[in-house]
Amino acid sequence: MRDEMVVRSQRFVNTMYGDRIGMMVDEDGQVSWNTMYALTRALQVELQIPILSNSFGPTTLSALTARYPVLNASTVPSHDFCRIIQSAMYCKGYDGGGIDGEFSVRVEAGMSKLKADMGIEGTTPGSDVTPKVFKALLNMDAYVVVNSGSDVIRSVQRWLNSRYVNRQDFFIIPCDGHNSRDVSRSMLYALQYELGMADGTANGFFGPATQAGLRSHSVSRGSQGTWVSLFSAAMLLNQRYTAFTSEFDYPLASAVAAFQSFSKLPVTSMGDFTTWASLLVSYGDQSRRGQACDGVTQITPARAATLKAEGITYVGRYLTNPSAIHLPEKAIQPGELRTIADNGLRCFPIYQTFGRDAKGFNYIAGRTAGQAAVNAALDHGFQAGTRIFFAVDFDAVDSEVTSNVLPHFKGIQDAIADDGDRYLIGVYGPRNVCARVAKAGHSTASFVSDMSYGYSGNFGYPLPADWAYDQIVTRAIGSGGGWMEIDNSIASGRDIGQNTFNRPRSAVPDTRLDASVTVAMMADVAKYMESIGYPSDGGTHSYRHEGCFAATVLDHDDLITELSHAHGMRKALIQTSAYWEMRHITPADELAWEAVILAYNTTDQFIRDTSTGIAKQRALTLIGAWNHCLSKGYVSGRPILDASKDSDKYSIWKKAHDDKEFALTSVSVIHMWDIDGKPGGDDDSAAMRPPDLGYVDQEIYDVLRRYQGPGELAFSEARKRLGLYYVMEKYNAISRDR
Repeated sequence: MRDEMVVRSQRFVNTMYGDRIGMMVDEDGQVSWNTMYALTRALQVELQIPILSNSFGPTTLSALTARYPVLNASTVPSHDFCRIIQSAMYCKGYDGGGIDGEFSVRVEAGMSKLKADMGIEGTTPGSDVTPKVFKALLNMDAYVVVNSGSDVIRSVQRWLNSRYVNRQDFFIIPCDGHNSRDVSRSMLYALQYELGMADGTANGFFGPATQAGLRSHSVSRGSQGTWVSLFSAAMLLNQRYTAFTSEFDYPLASAVAAFQSFSKLPVTSMGDFTTWASLLVSYGDQSRRGQACDGVTQITPARAATLKAEGITYVGRYLTNPSAIHLPEKAIQPGELRTIADNGLRCFPIYQTFGRDAKGFNYIAGRTAGQAAVNAALDHGFQAGTRIFFAVDFDAVDSEVTSNVLPHFKGIQDAIADDGDRYLIGVYGPRNVCARVAKAGHSTASFVSDMSYGYSGNFGYPLPADWAYDQIVTRAIGSGGGWMEIDNSIASGRDIGQNTFNRPRSAVPDTRLDASVTVAMMADVAKYMESIGYPSDGGTHSYRHEGCFAATVLDHDDLITELSHAHGMRKALIQTSAYWEMRHITPADELAWEAVILAYNTTDQFIRDTSTGIAKQRALTLIGAWNHCLSKGYVSGRPILDASKDSDKYSIWKKAHDDKEFALTSVSVIHMWDIDGKPGGDDDSAAMRPPDLGYVDQEIYDVLRRYQGPGELAFSEARKRLGLYYVMEKYNAISRDR
């Protein structure tokens, strides 16, 4: 909703300061961070700070404190200075007296109301604007309940502000009825102050001194006072209690017992150190010994013995390693699951690729991850009913969860469903990610990355209700051949991994497609393509799904199998590139081909090197690839062609146009050229390792991307091709395992 006083505030800061602060704000009547940043910079101009910043940081606070420790009708230095205060008040929803530059009775009343809402009316009475109040004015925090917040949590927030606002490093926190990073950090400051830490020593971190102090401040039935208030506040902020109280009574003790049972803590019904720790920081008491772990090293018999000695039963291991170079034991190794089972351990699988920021998460990437994980789980022998934990290993803020992570998991869910729901979906990530993915119905259990307590998705969020594993600390265990580094986790029992496995599938050469899988394969390819926007009837493209699938997969299966063997590459690489290109032929392409043929027949000139045939190949690409592979001995039976001659360009172009088998053979030849770094071509990518049946995710992606070229579109399209590859590979794997 457009607020006219906010418009006036925005117009004021633009008119009076725009040229001096290096920014303008939209005069739309909507309060935003940009408006607050502009007002902050305007204040810095008035304070004569030479380097302006969006942040109301230590420099701004120090300058304001030194020059104007109290601002009121008598001390405000100028009308414009007063207008900054008035504008900020309107942006906060308080009466600022008309933005007239006068610290009037209306401004005083509005400021008094603001301070009362903050809870500091008793600590800093009246309408004076202190530096900390000014700092709080220039952010987006609310001081009344918003968005269905809790009145009881607001009472905690106001109490914290009232009690600690005059301490050096404690700043006014929101009073909006919601827990948050700032509120959780304020609790740590409060505890440190109550432990007697001096200003400058208290830092809001759960360090050794804070932990030592808490060990001597347990609270239990009958306890009263500030420590009980802080403990009940911590229970409230973790959504484990409903009252803010200074008396440790029976209802609080019962709630504590329930929280301890839920979190797999010793059930003592008291606020002991371990319980304090679990309420204050996501990782809790890191001296706890969890029953689960995950790691990037192979479980050998010696390491299995180490794990058992540590009391560990459940071992998380990775289904794949996206890199062929780094962490060579990250993925489950041959025979490892048998070792795990033989030593009385259980394994839960994890799927993780390179997604370390929001850009790696979207619906298509999720579809790809879901199918790739299914393929890998089958390769390793995981039985139906196993839960695969898909990783979100970065600090996803709430907006990124909405825009990227949830669509990603919808893609995973759709891929798993199209596979027949043989595997369950778990999510690994910060608390907020896990909770929101579960709430959206995309997962069945959470593996919580609580070790990263500073993540915005952990700080201020409770442990998800469906947690299966709670990752709390990295620990080195064992010695000699049994030494290993693990991420230790608490186990809830919601997931118990697996200790019985099917026979793993070997990395053997591909075979012809088994006749029993082709109908399902064609249907799954259609579903995948439809899910990313390609209707089976062809849409605006020339060819329907059935025709493309027949031409590039079924009708030439013998040839594609032979090419796979000749070059040591998976059939799915050839099938994917050919099918994808044929699905992208348009009427405009076909008109261009007719023009090329007509021109050459008329003038003997090759007028345009347009991509042609079922695999959309250009003459220069074909000549470069075939010449390279002939010189390397990868292929034989064709002459070396001259890329400068129209006759040579046209002859190979026309061959790809007319001859489907030649076009499909050329797909594998182009792949070989691309793998070698495309010498003499238009791509400066480095050479890859020779084709291998065990190519990892990144290598498969690189081959698919290079087929399309070095342009930006090729990189984004390759993400879609990768998902198609895993659908193709699913059925090739089934066929070779028959």
